[in-house]
Amino acid sequence: MRSPWNAVIAEAVGTFLFFFVGMGSVSVGVYALSLGAQPGGLIAVALAHGVALAVLVSALAAVSGAHFNPAVTFGVWLNGHIHTRRAIAYVLAQCIGGLAAAIALRAVLPAGLQTDLGLPRLGPGVQPLQGIAIEAILTAVLLIAVFGTAIDLRAHKVGGLMIGLAIAADILMGGQLTGAAMNPARWLAPAAETMTWDNWYVWIVGPLLGAAVAAVAYKYFFAPGASGERSPAAPESGS
Repeated sequence: MRSPWNAVIAEAVGTFLFFFVGMGSVSVGVYALSLGAQPGGLIAVALAHGVALAVLVSALAAVSGAHFNPAVTFGVWLNGHIHTRRAIAYVLAQCIGGLAAAIALRAVLPAGLQTDLGLPRLGPGVQPLQGIAIEAILTAVLLIAVFGTAIDLRAHKVGGLMIGLAIAADILMGGQLTGAAMNPARWLAPAAETMTWDNWYVWIVGPLLGAAVAAVAYKYFFAPGASGERSPAAPESGS
């Protein structure tokens, strides 16, 4: 039986790599714009996040379930697919991995590229309550993809690709409104590194609310007939 620490380490490493690419893509795009270049803008950021997540989920799902997001872990926990102690360990690992990515980007990027490390912000005219609603709905899309393509045993196992596409689509819709974090750790990492805490609750309440709604909806409306016993990548399951 493999060590349960393997899964926790996979969550930290996967989150680090995902955030390094995602936050780095924002920093590079802002820097290119400041030089008058024509970067890919929001499309490039969406693709960077989506492709990186698709690859990492596909690579590490067998180890930890590849959450890389406290909101995903929260939703999976609500549905009983992960034990409380493991869920807490995952969230801590995700936050540590995210903070490590922000520190690494600060260390390796030239000064002109560092900017705010892709810190999610509310767009012009977007109020905090609107931001919470947007983040909640975008996170619900992500969680439905997670449950429907990665956890539900009836589904075709294309979870990595579909989850990555969900992230990319969400960023295209909400990137200019809230940053489309869908992930408390994705906000925390650059916020802690830059010491910027404006409207902090938007990126905590919104994703957790969306995850809760999606988890309850999937459990009671979409999952009847599916296995309710699967615990993603638990060491004792051998999955």
